[in-house]
Amino acid sequence: MAHTYEELHKMTVAQLREVAEAQGSDDLKGFKSLHKAPLLLLLCKVLGVDPHEHHSAKGIDKTTIKAQMRELRVARTAAIEAHDHKALKIVRRKLHSLNRKIRRAAA
Repeated sequence: MAHTYEELHKMTVAQLREVAEAQGSDDLKGFKSLHKAPLLLLLCKVLGVDPHEHHSAKGIDKTTIKAQMRELRVARTAAIEAHDHKALKIVRRKLHSLNRKIRRAAA
């Protein structure tokens, strides 16, 4: 049975140990003494499940947003040094908006 990260994460330690026992892999030696977090990562490795799948933001291009945020941080520094409060406020609001966009998409 193919498992996803979300399915495995919702399982209890006992259920994860049952899945590990059913695999019968040499990579899972000592799984009975592991806590949930390391056992989960080990199972993901053996089953070929991406453990960081839950971190991906859906529906947006995170790399371009991060690049925009880097540019805005440079502009923010320039506005602070120039004592331009109006430009500083605009840049901060844009940064806040982009940051919220990333967090909303990841949730």
